[in-house]
Amino acid sequence: MPVLTREEAQIRARFLEVQTYTITLDLTVGDDTVGDDTFDSTTVIGFTTHAAGDTFVEVSPAHLRSVTLDGQALDPAALDGNRFPLTGLTPGPHELRVDAAMAYSHTGEGMHRFTDPADGETYVYSNLFMNDVQRAFAAFDQPDLKAVFDLTVTAPDGWTVLANGTTEHLGDGTWRAATTPLLSTYLVAVAAGPWHSVRTEHAGLPFGIHCRRSLAPHLDADADEILDITRACYDRYHEKFQEPYPFDSYDQAFVPEFNAGAMENPGLVTFRDEFVFRSAVTDTERQTRAMVIAHEMAHMWFGDLVTLQWWDDIWLNESFAEYMGYQTLTEATRYKDTWVDFGVARKAWGYDADQRPSTHPVAPDAVPDTASALLNFDGISYAKGASALRQLVAWLGEKDFLAGINTHFARHKFANATLADFIASLAANTERDVHAWADTWLRTTGVDTLTARVTEREGESGLTLTRDGSRPHQITVGLYDHQNGTLVRRELRDAGIPVHGEHTLPGTRPALIVPNDQDLTYAKIRLDPQSEETALRAMSRVPDPLTRAVLWNCLRDMVRDGELDPATYLHAAHAHLGDEDELANVQGVLAFAKTQAADRYTTPGERPEALALLTGLCTDLIHRTQDGTDPGLRLVAVRTLIDSATHADTIRGWYDEGSVPGGPELDPELRWRILTRLCVLGAVDEAVIDAELTQDPSATGQEGAARCRAALPDPEAKRAAWDAMFTGDQLSNYLFTATAQGFWQPEQSDLLRPYVARYYPDAVALAHRRGPAIADAAGRWAFPAYAVDSHNLTLGETCLTDADPIPALRRKLADQLDDLARALKIRTATATS
Repeated sequence: MPVLTREEAQIRARFLEVQTYTITLDLTVGDDTVGDDTFDSTTVIGFTTHAAGDTFVEVSPAHLRSVTLDGQALDPAALDGNRFPLTGLTPGPHELRVDAAMAYSHTGEGMHRFTDPADGETYVYSNLFMNDVQRAFAAFDQPDLKAVFDLTVTAPDGWTVLANGTTEHLGDGTWRAATTPLLSTYLVAVAAGPWHSVRTEHAGLPFGIHCRRSLAPHLDADADEILDITRACYDRYHEKFQEPYPFDSYDQAFVPEFNAGAMENPGLVTFRDEFVFRSAVTDTERQTRAMVIAHEMAHMWFGDLVTLQWWDDIWLNESFAEYMGYQTLTEATRYKDTWVDFGVARKAWGYDADQRPSTHPVAPDAVPDTASALLNFDGISYAKGASALRQLVAWLGEKDFLAGINTHFARHKFANATLADFIASLAANTERDVHAWADTWLRTTGVDTLTARVTEREGESGLTLTRDGSRPHQITVGLYDHQNGTLVRRELRDAGIPVHGEHTLPGTRPALIVPNDQDLTYAKIRLDPQSEETALRAMSRVPDPLTRAVLWNCLRDMVRDGELDPATYLHAAHAHLGDEDELANVQGVLAFAKTQAADRYTTPGERPEALALLTGLCTDLIHRTQDGTDPGLRLVAVRTLIDSATHADTIRGWYDEGSVPGGPELDPELRWRILTRLCVLGAVDEAVIDAELTQDPSATGQEGAARCRAALPDPEAKRAAWDAMFTGDQLSNYLFTATAQGFWQPEQSDLLRPYVARYYPDAVALAHRRGPAIADAAGRWAFPAYAVDSHNLTLGETCLTDADPIPALRRKLADQLDDLARALKIRTATATS
């Protein structure tokens, strides 16, 4: 089906305005023509054309029953793919009525339907982002055709219907939502089912949180925390923003099998329901949930009140919500070190994306169509964009920055805006040249590198900072000396890049010089040789966790660039993580150490030694936390030891006993994690998986079982998993991902070798059949990343050249192959060093 182009959207926006949508959905019936897995959708659109001419409306029905324009019936057979032509329109008002049966989705797109295996209850929710509005109702589907929406939903008895506005039950299963203010089509939301709800009020508005009934005890356990975070962020945003919250209620629904972290539907934010924790989590993971809550609430202003005009300005939504989420969480809640987690985890996502061939500016000049736009929801639009805004605040000052934001809201509320509009709002509140700033920061690609060089003379030393790149940087430089067994910050210098000339350093040469201390800019850093040696030997003595995050990122970048042996990084982790008191740093370093340094950057012959280093480190961390003083650190160590185990005895003992000696007891997440690793090692069979699934028949249990079965080192198990992923087309998005996660294992290379060549044609065909969400999962999770060899690289490059993958899969393959080529180079560099 064709996707909407920028040019088509511009033509249609000049041709017509949309005033109203009246949408009626019936979730109680199927359609005899196409089957029961459908719902009825009737849409009445009031719109006005400015001239005589033709246009089209988007709709992707299972069965199009009727189309009526201004009382005249049109032929449903005129539907061309997902476009219904509207011809011979005269200037003035019109009414379009479309009646259709729409198919439920099982891929998280459109109207997703899910039956909970724990209790048999069914839930449906919309995710109408980008091209998916047309899968729920007919629409002029582009962000700059805002309209008012009236929604009525008929649902089975016992269900509750949630929507953008407050909902009223009219009886007989019929629910009516309050009329919305002006919204873009992709922000319309509905969620229906027998929800478990916790409701309250704040600042005169109804607040609610909702989840599946089977998760009710877990939501109730965290309800106070979730609502406290919500209230604190709401209040802080009202201190920052002059425009009040623009909608009539604030509901947060935790929904099953959600593809993203969350979606900013006005008044009804939908979250993946993994954020309803049914097993033990670390405080960093709680902080992540809180950040997502703050991020999505920021969208009520950035994205919902003021919406992008076209998808080239997606950063105006995501970068701002990302920056505001982290900053507001730091200001308004107990989470005071959020920028550490951003620096060690999210920022690395941006750095990686920005060094691939698929990189793009934060604000690209033009995004030609919606398929291209969908590819830009990545580490650049989120992490790099948020980093750029943090740098902007450091340069501009928060007062002028917020003044510009409030001007932007006042000028464009309930309308659409562009990058030029935003820059104009900032420029109205500062004398600084924000246009030049935008050109250098938002219109360029790649990562600058800042390098420290030290010269020493009699009695003094000098520091020179050089820049490989083109952007100005407002940074701080940290100078550290050894003192009483630790490193003490002597001076934190403000510096602007480019720096002309040499800085004279007071006194003796510092033991450690850290460019971009406090992580205020977006750039890779390189240390002078003595500082690098100090970082490797004395990382844990650096007093500030954010400075340590900057240094760990430096070492990580050096490994990825072939400048530091992966084994050296692993030894540094082994030496210093035992004394690391910021859990975000521990989690970030261990994740890179396991999934990249050990699994991809070391050769098969070196991998056992790398895993031994990790298991040794984790064993030491578990021993250090026996007194129960740091359960989060202990949990991270237990998880990593399980994933790194090369022998089954220890973790099988934990599994059989139901606990780790000294704790924790094994909750469902840890039991499935251990069982997955035991399957990889060939230490259990399918009977054990079946027994565990009987004990935990939840949706998460179903995913765990799928992951475990795919991980078994058995030819028949691999064949069945492959067929389920690439032939059957019955797996939901989550079950597909779980199966893919279990399939490829470095320990099973001989068994898996024939599937590497099969992957490329099968993935291309699958993506064409099942669409972007499954294409993304196939490229992200089902890619044979374990096979770090030239054969896999050649097969992938040939696929990109000769096959015709849809854009979502093409982008994922291009990124995976670039990462694969990087891993090969690192292995080669390590072997020759």
